[in-house]
Amino acid sequence: MSLISSLFTGVTGLSANSEAMGIIGDNISNVNTVGFKGSKAVFSDIFSTILSNGSTTSQLGRGTQLQGTIQEFSQGSFESSSNALDLAIDGSGFFVVNNGGGNFYTRAGQFRLNDNGLVQAITGEILQGQEITNGTVSSSVSNIDLAGVQSSPEATTTFTLGANLDGSATGATTFTSPVTIFNSVGTQVIASIQFSKVASANSWTYNITTSEGSVTSGASGTVTFDTSGQLSSPTTDQSIVIDYSAAATPAATQTLTWDLVGSAGTTNGKLTGFSAESNNNSLVQDGFTTGTLVGLSTNSAGIISGLFNNGQSDQLFQVTMADFLAPSGLTRQGQNLFAESAESGQAVLGTAKTGGFGAIVGQSLELSNVDLAAQFVTMIQTQQAFQASARIITTTDDLLTEAVNLVR
Repeated sequence: MSLISSLFTGVTGLSANSEAMGIIGDNISNVNTVGFKGSKAVFSDIFSTILSNGSTTSQLGRGTQLQGTIQEFSQGSFESSSNALDLAIDGSGFFVVNNGGGNFYTRAGQFRLNDNGLVQAITGEILQGQEITNGTVSSSVSNIDLAGVQSSPEATTTFTLGANLDGSATGATTFTSPVTIFNSVGTQVIASIQFSKVASANSWTYNITTSEGSVTSGASGTVTFDTSGQLSSPTTDQSIVIDYSAAATPAATQTLTWDLVGSAGTTNGKLTGFSAESNNNSLVQDGFTTGTLVGLSTNSAGIISGLFNNGQSDQLFQVTMADFLAPSGLTRQGQNLFAESAESGQAVLGTAKTGGFGAIVGQSLELSNVDLAAQFVTMIQTQQAFQASARIITTTDDLLTEAVNLVR
């Protein structure tokens, strides 16, 4: 009897809509999950039979079924964060993470440094990237490892001393200008320039000594000022050579350029001989000591830069991204992770802001793309469909009761 089949048709509606309600519940429960992408239920009808052979107007279905789900990869909104390693993707692409057994893909950019210096997701997977050495990005993808990262020292090659030597001082008056420099191993060295006033002239002799090593060339000389108090001699920059072979920490021989003259061959105006109290007012030099990592920053291209306590910054890694021809075909692995599948196609690796990849936003997180209002509307629609399917069963039961009562 066709009434019996109607009972099972109602059952398919109950089953399919209850499964759809589970999908809605999953979406709503993950509304605060960073990087979560909502799913949508897809229904299909169940075809049963044709009453008349070959007829297209006498086809009967026997209900519905949940055909599957479609992952919605629309962009989520952003939330600012104080953590330098919280990253969000503005546009297409996924972060690539590795759990030691293989790569997985995620939009959740909550990363931290672990006790081994690796950039790790909250769930334990290691973020993948390409190391940057001297400004060159490696072609190989590896774990982003920031352990032991430091800024190498750079020896001073030139310095500019800003000072005034009192032109009205009496002969034999002395004045000392300490100049801080760094050698090839990062040792801080104080080069003391002691000036001595020449009687009856606006000139000063100087002698240079260092706290480390010894000056082997350019240790002494004379600076002369004109009637305007500007340097008139020497007319070239001075070269100073320091030997560190006998120092407590040996370093390479250092050649310093004392910047006195500008590009036009005249004084750069930093060393003056005005009739005013002698003073040191500025020092500019291009060296620095070694530095330890004190902070991180990430730009829109996904380049992670280190900030060091010697005032320097250096590019360390560039975050690797992946994309797929059919992202909706990715396999959900839980913990905000996706895995490659036959339906998604193979991963295409690249970097932010190249090809079709989006930009990376540092100190930000991409929130769930679940629209609560839309989910509640879908929930109401699903509830109504479930109740209607239940009514099919109860109505069919009433009809069957009437049929049974025909024998009375």
